This record gives sequence, C-alpha cells and structure tokens, in this order.
Amino acid sequence: MAPDLWDRVAGIPPATLAADDPFWDGIRASYRLTPEYINLESGYFSMQAEPVLEAFVGRVRRLNLEHSRYMRTVMRADKARVAAKLAAMAGCGPDELIITRNTTEGLDTVIAGYDWKPGDEAVMASHDYGAMLDQFTLMARRHGIVNRVVQIPLHPRSDDEVVQAYAAAITPRTRLLMLCHIVNLTGQVLPVRKVAEMAHARGVAVLVDGAHAFAQLDYRIPDLGADYYAASLHKWLGAPLGAGLLYVRKDRVKALWPMFGDEGFADDDIRKLNHTGTHPCHTDLGIEDAIAFHEAVGLARKEARLRYLQAYWTAKVRGRPRIVLNTPSDPERTCAIANVGVEGVTPGELARRLLEGHRIWTVAIDRPEAGIRGVRITPHLFTTSGELDTLVGALGAIAGG
Repeated sequence: MAPDLWDRVAGIPPATLAADDPFWDGIRASYRLTPEYINLESGYFSMQAEPVLEAFVGRVRRLNLEHSRYMRTVMRADKARVAAKLAAMAGCGPDELIITRNTTEGLDTVIAGYDWKPGDEAVMASHDYGAMLDQFTLMARRHGIVNRVVQIPLHPRSDDEVVQAYAAAITPRTRLLMLCHIVNLTGQVLPVRKVAEMAHARGVAVLVDGAHAFAQLDYRIPDLGADYYAASLHKWLGAPLGAGLLYVRKDRVKALWPMFGDEGFADDDIRKLNHTGTHPCHTDLGIEDAIAFHEAVGLARKEARLRYLQAYWTAKVRGRPRIVLNTPSDPERTCAIANVGVEGVTPGELARRLLEGHRIWTVAIDRPEAGIRGVRITPHLFTTSGELDTLVGALGAIAGG
C-alpha cells in the first residue's frame, strides 16, 4: 500500500472512510484477483494480501533451505514470539493462548478435553458449525452426555431473546454452553457477554466459536467473559491457510485433558494442549505478516468498511418480492456476512444461477433445521460497490424471473 494512501485519509473517521471507494480501491490493489468471477465467498477463508503472500513464500523457502536445523534450534522461540503478538492482539496473556490449525481444532480440543460423566449436559444451537455439533454427538456416544440444541431467532428484537433461548435449555446438569460470536450461516452477531454472564450465574462454562469474529470485529477476548474462545486466522486476519488460535482462561487450563499426550508441560500450562508433531511452521510465521497488514489497515477502518459493504447491498434488496434475507437488519447485529434466498429457488440452484448467469461466486447454505435456506454473501476489503450492484441486479433478475 502506497504511503500517500494513508496521508490522504489521516484523521478521517472510520465510518466516513467506509464509503470512500477510491481509498478502498487502493487497498484492493494489494490483492491479486481473478477476472473470471466476482468473489463473494470470503467466509471459507480470506485471500492473503500480496505482501502477506510474498512474505509467506519467502518463509517457505527459508525453511526448506535451513531444513532440520531451523526446526531444532529456533522454531519454538519463533512460534512463541508470534503467539505473544497474537495474544497482545487478542488482549489476553501469552499463557492463555496457543496457535492451532483452525477453529474446529480449538473447539474440539475443549469439547473432547472435558472430563465428561454420563448424564452431563451441554447446550448449543442448531445454527452452530456442523463439525462442532458432530463433536458433541461423539461425546454423547462416547461418554453418555446429553446435548440440548436450541433455536436462535434469525431476527431478534432484543439481546434478551437470544439470552433466554439459551437460558431455557440450562438445567442443574449443564456443564458447558457453546455459542457463535458471529453465526457463520447468516452473519448474525450474538450478544456473547450477556449469554456468558447468564451462564456463569448458573454455574455453566462458556465456549465461543469466534471463527468469523476475530479480526472482523473490534473487541478483546477476555472482555467477552468467555472461558474458552477459538478462531481461524486464515479467515478475517488473512493469514496463510491452516492457522487458528485457542484461548483458555488461565484458571480453566488445568482441568482440560489434552487431545494428544505430552508430558513435557505441567497440567496448568496451556502448551500441554498444543502438541502438533511435525508441523508446517512457516504457516505459524506467516501470522506475523498478516498481523502487520491488518494493523496497517486498522481494525476500526476494516470493521466499518465491512459493515458498510453488507448494508450497501442488503438495503437494496430487503423487502423486494420473493427475496428473503436471513440476516438481521439491525446494523449492531451484523458485520460483513449476510444470507439471502429467493422464494421458489433452492440454495444450490441460486448459487448455480449466480455463478453461471452472472459470474458471482457464493456458497449455498441449506440448513432447514435452523430455518436457513439461501446463499451466504461474504464480501471483503477488495470488494467494490460496483460488484455488489451486480449482485443486486442478479438477485432482482432471478427473483423477477
């Protein structure tokens, strides 16, 4: 990014800058984009910006050159340095955070690490990520726990509606409650701290799926009140694929069983949960470059732009005949992600028609048990308002046809 780009916008409030397309065109220039289609599926993982990608390639070459000597001499110190930078960004202590491969690994580490007893209960929602629901199902088969799955309103009128949906499922046998920070299916932002306060008042620990929130929303993990928090760094931080984090509140570390045996660390040392074996450590190092790019843009600017982009297109289609938005209209309950459907068109068919007829790449979301049927639209910093106008026109054509 050119230095004069920052000089031009110094002092401009993030909310004002969010609508400044020429500025964001300058950020877009930091990404290499395919001309074959409009990419509106950044929710799977975020494309690395070119400076991050080139630095990563250099790290791969360095590791290949230095070979085993690097891994036997400085690898651990380098990873500890990166983890400390990540912890500073997350607002927690370095003794409360480890680098993982992804959100699933982090959440599964906690779920499988509990000392479950038959009859123990866990609470989660139908819109949670499928791999997490599968892990709880596995714990039910293996340990005899009871899983209570709740329904969360797609368009809540208040935080209390969400809190009460979880509260109603808690019993004296409930030990763990899991919730999303941002629902991956719809982009709804849940009131994590309020749910955590309610659960803690009932003696229940809280596990948060922060896959889409970290580096998209401006917050510090400990401020949310969660006991455990996992996120993917290859999503909104734009780190190389295969990077994530797990936060465990210091006083919760000791009680967790590691997924892999490692007698090298004490029971209250979070590193006991991070036995990776031989691992592509250049991915861990790439986190450092992703943090640098992220901080150059600025989290407040980034969040404001992502909120602007989502509101830009949803405002143009909300209320149109046959178009159904599965994402709240309240701007405080959303950020970048939204989910849209067309009555009479299956999610798979809608995704196909957007791609084949309009060169727009999305992903179909068909989760009728959660009341969600549509395609997920996930713009990023490289997305232009013109591309979103193309989406609006495509949805109108499909709904009108």
